[in-house]
Amino acid sequence: MDPETPPEMQPSSPGVLPGEVRHDSASGVTLSREGTAVAEGQEARTDYDGDQSEREERAALRRIPSLRTELDDVTEVEYRQVRLERVVLIGQHSRGQATAAEVSLRELAALAETAGSQVLEGVLQARHKPDPATFVGSGKAMQISAIVAEHGADTVIVDADLAPSQRRALEDVVRVKVVDRTALILDIFAQHAKSKEGKAQVELAQLEYLLPRLRGWGDSLSRQAGGRAAGGVGIGGRGPGETKIELDRRRIRTRMATLRKQIRAMSTARKTRRNSRLSLPNVAIVGYTNAGKSSVLNRLTGAGVLVENSLFATLDPTVRRARTPDGRAFTIADTVGFVSELPHQLVAAFESTLEEAMHADLILHVVDASHPDPEAQIRAVNDVLSDIEGLNAIPTLIVLNKCDRASPEAIMALRAHHSNLVEISALTGDGIEELRHALEEALPVPEVRVEVTVPFSRGELVSHVHTHGRVLQEIHREEGTYLVAMVDARTAHRLREASVT
Repeated sequence: MDPETPPEMQPSSPGVLPGEVRHDSASGVTLSREGTAVAEGQEARTDYDGDQSEREERAALRRIPSLRTELDDVTEVEYRQVRLERVVLIGQHSRGQATAAEVSLRELAALAETAGSQVLEGVLQARHKPDPATFVGSGKAMQISAIVAEHGADTVIVDADLAPSQRRALEDVVRVKVVDRTALILDIFAQHAKSKEGKAQVELAQLEYLLPRLRGWGDSLSRQAGGRAAGGVGIGGRGPGETKIELDRRRIRTRMATLRKQIRAMSTARKTRRNSRLSLPNVAIVGYTNAGKSSVLNRLTGAGVLVENSLFATLDPTVRRARTPDGRAFTIADTVGFVSELPHQLVAAFESTLEEAMHADLILHVVDASHPDPEAQIRAVNDVLSDIEGLNAIPTLIVLNKCDRASPEAIMALRAHHSNLVEISALTGDGIEELRHALEEALPVPEVRVEVTVPFSRGELVSHVHTHGRVLQEIHREEGTYLVAMVDARTAHRLREASVT
C-alpha cells in the first residue's frame, strides 16, 4: 500500500468495491474499475481524433467534489455546497446469475461516474425476486441505510427499473434520493445531447419516464374549487376543477405532443441530406456504448469527432465520406451507442437517429473485445436492432476493437461464434487496412459494365465514375477518355449519351 495515497484511493482487489467489504447470506459488496465498460488507466487517443476541444468543454462543467454529508439537517438550501454526488449502488441477482450481475453493477458504476458522481460502494444482493415494496426487502433496506450513513452518501442508484412505489418506499428508509437505471441513463443523455434534435429527443424520453411517476403532495397542492372554496366567485366558479397533479400531467402531455411534432419536422431536413447521399454506398456504425465507434470513424475518415473514455460520449450522429482502397467513395455514419436494458423510451425517441442504420448498405457492428462478456454486448445490440424494421436484411460486418487489450482466449471464442469479423485496434491502428479491404469487398458493386469514350469536355463524367463506380481500364485517346468501368444503370445511361461514337 502506498503510504502517500489516502486509504480511500488505494486500489481495491479485483471484484471488490472501494470501501469495506460486507458479506452475509443475502448480499455482498462488489465492484472494481477493472473489467468495467470504462476501466482506469485507459484514457488514450490518437492523432486521428483531432483536437478534441469538446472534451475540455465537458470537463469545464464538472462539479467540485466535497466530503460533506447531506444527511444532516440543512435549513437553507442556498448554503449547500456544489459538489459531486456521492452514490451507493444496489444490484440484485437470482441464483446462478452472480457473475452477470457483478458485470452489470460495474457498468452501473461507469454510468454513475459518467453522469458526474463519485461511487462510494456497491451492494449486490442475492434474491429470488425483487421485493414489491422496497425492491430489496425491509431488512436489507435498513442495512443500506446504515451504509449510506457510514459513507455520507446522498444518492442510491439501483441497477434495475423501479416502480414509483418502490422508489418512494426505499427513499423513506434510506433517507436520501433513490434513482433507478433508466433515470441515470436519461440524465447522461441530457448532459451530452448537443443538437436541437438530440435535445428534443432526450426531453421527450424524460417526459415519458416522468409522466407515470408524478407524485401528489396532498391538499396543499390541490387546485380543486367548489362552494366557498371558489373564493366568492359564485355561479360559474364552482366545480371539481383540476388537482395540481392532473394539471402537471396535462402540461406534460401537451409538451410531449409538441416535441413529437418538432421531431417530425426535423426529419424532413435529415431526409433531404440523406437523399443527397443516395448515390453513394452507405455504412452505419453501431455497437455497445464505449466500444470505440467514434475512434473507428476517426481512423477511417479523420473526422475528429469526440472520443472520450466514458459512456454515451456520442449522441448526435456524424456522417463523413471515405474511400475504399480501390477508390470508390462511400459515406459512413456514427450512431448512438447501446447498453443492456436500454430504456424503451430512448429507443422510441431516438428512432429517427437510428434511421441512418435503416438506410445503410452495410452495418459495422463494433464490439469491445476486451470486455469481460463481449457476447452479452453483442446480444444487447442485436436485441435493439431487431426491433427496427428492415435491419435484419442488411449485411453486417463485426469489428472486434481493442484487440490489443483482449486476451487471446477471448478473441478465439469470438472467432468460433462469428465468421464475418475483422480484428482491429483503433488506438494503435492495427487491422485498419484489413478493415478497409473488408469494406471494399462488402460494399455493393455497380453491376453495369460499360466501354465508352468520353470526350474531354465531359470530364465531370469521368470524375463521377471514379467516385461512384469501379474503373477497370482508362486510356486517354485523341478523341477522349476511353473507359471500361462498372457503374450503376443511371450513370451508364449518361455515359452512353455522352460517348463519342
